[in-house]
Amino acid sequence: MDKLNFAAEHFTALLEKQLKRVEMLKSEKEFIDYASLPVIKIGIVGGDGIGPAITAQAVRVLEFLFKDEIANGKIQLNTIDGLTIENRANEGVAIPKDILSELKEQHVILKGPTTTPQAGDGWPNIESANVAMRKELDLFANVRPIRVPELGIDWAFFRENTEGAYALGSDGIDVDDDVSIDFTVTTTQGTERIIKAAFEYAKANGKKRVTAVTKANVIKKTDGKFLNIFKAISEDYPEIEIDDWYIDIMTAKLIDEKRRTHFQVLVMPNLYGDILTDEAAEFQGGVGTAGAANIGTKYAMFEAIHGSAPRMVDEGRDIYADPSSMLRASEMLLAHIGYADKAEKLKKSLDICTLTEKKVKLTGRKDGATNAEFSDYVMEVISSL
Repeated sequence: MDKLNFAAEHFTALLEKQLKRVEMLKSEKEFIDYASLPVIKIGIVGGDGIGPAITAQAVRVLEFLFKDEIANGKIQLNTIDGLTIENRANEGVAIPKDILSELKEQHVILKGPTTTPQAGDGWPNIESANVAMRKELDLFANVRPIRVPELGIDWAFFRENTEGAYALGSDGIDVDDDVSIDFTVTTTQGTERIIKAAFEYAKANGKKRVTAVTKANVIKKTDGKFLNIFKAISEDYPEIEIDDWYIDIMTAKLIDEKRRTHFQVLVMPNLYGDILTDEAAEFQGGVGTAGAANIGTKYAMFEAIHGSAPRMVDEGRDIYADPSSMLRASEMLLAHIGYADKAEKLKKSLDICTLTEKKVKLTGRKDGATNAEFSDYVMEVISSL
């Protein structure tokens, strides 16, 4: 009976926390208007492993694009040190309090990859800094675009960012030596806002189809709620076609040459979005080429979707790490804060540098260019546009 009481008390505490969160979601405010701000503060977080090296190149490009705005005080690039695995492990938290306070002083954040501890790696079992930041700043929409024009691929993935299996991933429980249980959560309010964001994006960008990805045939309550809400909201967008797929078959259909070109905007719970976008990024050249936006009503964070690659640092290869992911993230940041013209220039230059012209080759090793040389190439192309 002690085991049951222990588990029941643990679950009760989690449930109380989620019910409080729902009340907060019900009072959610409108999105921030960047145009009305006298100064836009962009926090720069280098992260771990290759993070500082590739983030530094993104900063160089942003400084190039924002030369006038930085000079007249409209844009501030603020470096935030300390969100490192060493710092986090030393304090035993996902984000140290002083770092979180600095993050909350920014309007948007550009973040390099951070290391997430896993069993056997020697680090304490602290929560992912990414997951913690999404929860603390309520960054509910993870948006990952994947474009490969020659294959007819133009996808935008909307991954719910603050719920699902990841939201309670560090709150699981070992009932005893034989039974361990993890939790997943889906709320009406959290699901409605990510699905509405996907449909609004489709509407604003002339997309004709939105696809839901779940496993609602098996995970009937949480995934079932997600799918039911998707169908209900779709009725407000009669001009947009919908379909829905289960996550297992969707991983196959992304590589189906006939089917994959039908997908345009895809929306899904947290875990499925993480899996599917890594697969999708392979078509574009791998996870090292893809950036992501994490959007909330008050804050936004832009990042690479890959890990920190500590082995590259150990081997002295961080200067050869591909900065494309952080540059793609910067492109999304520019568009989000209202600099669509600069975002388009960066997008075009990256397409030229990585898809068509490709004069500078990155290999991740000494036989290829450094990330500084690649960034020089990007800025050269921007100047020519």
